[in-house]
Amino acid sequence: MKISDAMVAAINDQIKAEFDSAYIYLAMSSYFKAEGLDGMAHWMKKQYNEEIEHAEKFIAYLYERGARVIIPEIAKPKETYENALDVFKTSYAHEQYVTSRIYKLVDLAVSEKDYATQSMLKWFVDEQMEEEDNTSSIVSKLEFLGSDKHHVYIVDRELAAR
Repeated sequence: MKISDAMVAAINDQIKAEFDSAYIYLAMSSYFKAEGLDGMAHWMKKQYNEEIEHAEKFIAYLYERGARVIIPEIAKPKETYENALDVFKTSYAHEQYVTSRIYKLVDLAVSEKDYATQSMLKWFVDEQMEEEDNTSSIVSKLEFLGSDKHHVYIVDRELAAR
């Protein structure tokens, strides 16, 4: 079964969202590096690499289906934040946004009875559950501990182990 033009367009749009996400996480990593929070910078750099991998998965899938990939322009990300908690709250909200985008792709695949795309998207649904859980846990930890530099340092050291 040929992949629909609507699905190709939607996946190409998701490729843009994945590259935008990567760029957002790279900017967050840079912010943390400038703040001397190397563990958080490392954690965000890992997120950046994951988002690039996600974009590449979508690209490979379109090629596998014989569709055209459109490499998008990437939006400029935010550069400054109030503190570590602000960054991780922004990251969590962003992951919720990405999850909503993945769900819309699933809805389209279901409506088109595109079983191959539904199967491929299952991995992304599971991945987004993990992404939301990870960022939510860090937000909760930072909220619980507070913004005291000693507590932020403890979380920073923990995130360096990723």
